[in-house]
Parts: sequence; C-alpha cells; structure tokens
Amino acid sequence: MSECVLKIEDLEVSYGGIEAVRGISFEVNEGEIVTLIGANGAGKSSTLRSISGLVKPKGGKVIFRGEDITGKDSADIVSKGLMMVPEGRRIFPNLTVLENLKVGAYLRNDDLTEDLEMVFDYFPRLKERSWQAGGTLSGGEQQMLAVGRALMGKPKLLMMDEPSLGLAPIVVQGIFEIINEIHEAGATVLLIEQNANMALHVADRAYVIENGKIALSGTGKELLENENVKKAYLGTKE
Repeated sequence: MSECVLKIEDLEVSYGGIEAVRGISFEVNEGEIVTLIGANGAGKSSTLRSISGLVKPKGGKVIFRGEDITGKDSADIVSKGLMMVPEGRRIFPNLTVLENLKVGAYLRNDDLTEDLEMVFDYFPRLKERSWQAGGTLSGGEQQMLAVGRALMGKPKLLMMDEPSLGLAPIVVQGIFEIINEIHEAGATVLLIEQNANMALHVADRAYVIENGKIALSGTGKELLENENVKKAYLGTKE
C-alpha cells in the first residue's frame, strides 16, 4: 500500500463570517494524482491556500508526511517539500526565465544543473527563452515557467491551483500532457481544476467540492462516468 503523503482531517476555512471550507477530509497517497473539482467559489483554492500556509484554518488538521503542519508558516511548509503552482502563475515579470527557475530552488544549496535540464526537457520553450524576462512570455509559457519553478524545489508533493485558467484549449492540452509526464516520472500531485474533464482524465482519484463540503469521491474514471458529474461539470447528460 502506498504511503499517505497528505491527510486532511475536518478542515475548516473562514473569511470573516463566511465559511469557505466546512469540514472536509481527504488523502493523497504517494505517486498519485488527486484532483479537487467544483464550481468557482466551492472552496477548492481555499483548501489549497490553507494547506500551504497562506491562510490559517479555523479548524481541522493538515498532516504532511506524518507531521501536523496545521497553521505553520508557508516558508516552513515549503522547506518540508510541499510546493504550489499558484493560480494566475505569479511569476516574477522582471526576472529572466532562468532567474525565475532559480527562485524556485532558493532553499537548496546543491548543484541545480541536472534539475534545470529536467525542466528544459519538459519545457523546451523555456530553454529557448531562458534569458528573456518572464513578463514578456505568453500566458502558456508563463504557466510552464510556474510549473518549472515549483519543480526546481524538488517537491515531495506538487500542488497545482487552476493550471488551465485563462489558456487556449491547445495550450491546456499541452499543460495536462506535462502533468501526466511529471506524474509518470514519480511525482505526487494535488490538482485543483475547474476543467473537470481534463482533470478527471489524468486523476487517479478525485473529490467533488460543493459549498465547502465534499459531495462525491471516487476514481477519476468513476466520476467521469457519474451522471451527476456529467450534468454539473462535463456539460453532457450522456
């Protein structure tokens, strides 16, 4: 049986009087892609932000590789090997591609050469533009850079928040192909995504979040075939 990398127990997240996440529990095991899908505002990103330390949860626990990291500082969480590709990319526009990638490895003091080559193998476009300012890249290239930056930290768990947001369909297809490649190379991934069809096709397991609670769970294939999921998220009744 695979080791449990991330265990969420009865997580609650509030903003003022608004309950964004209302007692959800789930697990991510080593080597899996687990996806959380749901409508905008369902609580997906709030879940990710609380796991990564950007938001302090109101209640519940976040257990990462057997350690309770609930409410810890985000820098401390990153140092433990939990990296996030944030919604909206959030690259450094005035730094070069290469400098952005090196920022992802800021906690490391070893040789970066092998991992830079790995990132360039995944994203040849980044190698071509390694001395170009990040802000001059296209949206798809910036998403590649955001993923590459996270990989430079050698994540034990890679969290991705809406990687397809704002991208053309052909670019989205390419991003998901890379997610699959990263997974096949052994990465453990927690994926937050509004594009339910793409997310469920790559996911080992999936959870549907509605109004801050988990409404459904199963394998990616099971949820692709679920009639309620088809109607609500896949745009089909077939």
